[in-house]
Amino acid sequence: MKNMTLAHIAEVCGGTYFGPEEKKTEEVTDIVTDSRKAGEGSLFVAIQGERVDGHKFIPNVASQGALAVISEQKLETPPCPYILVKDSMEAIKAMAEYYMQQLNIPVVGITGSVGKTSTKETIASVLAQKYRVLKTDANFNNELGLSLTVFRLREEDEMAVLEMGIDDFGQMHRLAKIARPETAVITNIGWCHLENLKTRDGILQAKTEIFDHLRENGHIIINGDDDKLSTVGTVHGIKPVHFGLDEKNEYYADEIESQGFRGISCRIHTPQGSFSALIPIPGRHMVYNALAGTAVGCTYGLTLEQIKQGIETLQSVSGRFHIIETGKYTVVDDCYNANPVSMKASLDVLKEAKGRKVAVLGDMGELGTDEAALHAEVGTHAGTCGIDALYCAGPLCEQKGCQRKYFPVHHQRSSVSLSRYSIMLNDADASGFKKVYLAMGFTDLRRGIDG
Repeated sequence: MKNMTLAHIAEVCGGTYFGPEEKKTEEVTDIVTDSRKAGEGSLFVAIQGERVDGHKFIPNVASQGALAVISEQKLETPPCPYILVKDSMEAIKAMAEYYMQQLNIPVVGITGSVGKTSTKETIASVLAQKYRVLKTDANFNNELGLSLTVFRLREEDEMAVLEMGIDDFGQMHRLAKIARPETAVITNIGWCHLENLKTRDGILQAKTEIFDHLRENGHIIINGDDDKLSTVGTVHGIKPVHFGLDEKNEYYADEIESQGFRGISCRIHTPQGSFSALIPIPGRHMVYNALAGTAVGCTYGLTLEQIKQGIETLQSVSGRFHIIETGKYTVVDDCYNANPVSMKASLDVLKEAKGRKVAVLGDMGELGTDEAALHAEVGTHAGTCGIDALYCAGPLCEQKGCQRKYFPVHHQRSSVSLSRYSIMLNDADASGFKKVYLAMGFTDLRRGIDG
């Protein structure tokens, strides 16, 4: 890792080095917080967690070949060199900020209320047609996750595509300080994290903190169809570029047609010309992701043919409208971090499916005082989507508002395992339904879903 010697790390972290003097000039090979990932030359950062204290694994990482560790505790008999710090998490963020400054790599930072991960995947797929791209794994989008992603960067990487998620004021400012984005992409301003941010104006304020550390002569790419984002004017002398379905945007789409579970087709218009594309993931919302990817691609010099190729070879990720064919059923796994906008979008796609359609929805968290009304709003929307049955899990789902005149509604106050729903599906199959489409909308994959 470029310039990441133990001496530099100790200085950056404001820590005290303990160990042989000759080791201070050695560069670490990687930085990890999971002891199982520590190897030859690693720097292991011991974090005191709620359930597990990383300090107890220091002997393990030393035996695995780790060069050094960062510790909040003074070690009486250290098995390897270590740096004593006051706060391991603050040390991680300081190292990530320093390391990013050592690399001359353009960074695309992506935030928004809905669609961050799918937009990140689309942008990365597009840029990968021309550059070596490192992107955020899964949804490692908080201060720790972003830092760990930065630590994966190497000099040979040509682009970084980083997802940035928040739930309170000030967090985006700190994330942007680490990432130093050259390009900031904001997908939309929706109804998420209202417990802390209170209103959509509060969400707008928090999300636009990404501009606080935008690089000089950078780029701002935002959803021009969003009523809140459309109010964003010139920032630090940088005029935003807009994408959306309205032709007033610099990047817009028309001729939008659902292709069922094959995806959605559209024609994308840019200042450089237009092209038709089949986005291989269903849902009208995916058109916005493709437009964001197109705008970023044009910003970094890709041809329209390269952009089209990146869009059409996009791969879905687990928990984000991931389609699973089981033989008996087609499962649409869209279960990570549900919110009113994403849940309604999933239901809209589900109605395009052929055969019996079953929606399995769970509680949505962090919606503030309007949570009951927002759950009812989703339920009302479900009633218009032509689905055959709705299964709900969680106390808030009682507010879903679906009337049995639309379809059977089954509710359980606690989250239930997927295996229990599998029994339901087998019963349905025995009743003569040979094809069942299942859309999962659980807020948290770890709660209520096995496997």
